[in-house]
Amino acid sequence: MSKQDLSVIASTDCHSTLARPLDHEVAVELASAFKALADPVRLRLLSLIASRLGEEVCVCELTPQFELSQPTISHHLKVLREAGLIDCQRRGTWVYYWAIPAALQRLSDILVTTGADRIEAPA
Repeated sequence: MSKQDLSVIASTDCHSTLARPLDHEVAVELASAFKALADPVRLRLLSLIASRLGEEVCVCELTPQFELSQPTISHHLKVLREAGLIDCQRRGTWVYYWAIPAALQRLSDILVTTGADRIEAPA
């Protein structure tokens, strides 16, 4: 989808849901998480994990979703884990992953605005 495919609905009444501007430390922490999501594979991995709504996902279910090697998938999962977006537990041979809802909510709070300002995908 290109920028031309998006319609923008603007309003002069656009307010962030943040109570105050971010301080430096929080901005650095959040930027690290956003940077982790700036890769299409990691963004897709997070969506596959988070879409399970609190359930755990075995790495054996994630790897076949990509045309990448298992070590590459493990690297991307490690980046997401180090960014604090997911966590995991090893059980025998397999590792199980789950999203950390509070971390995802913090990112969401930065992006969400109140009022009518929003970008809508075309119908």
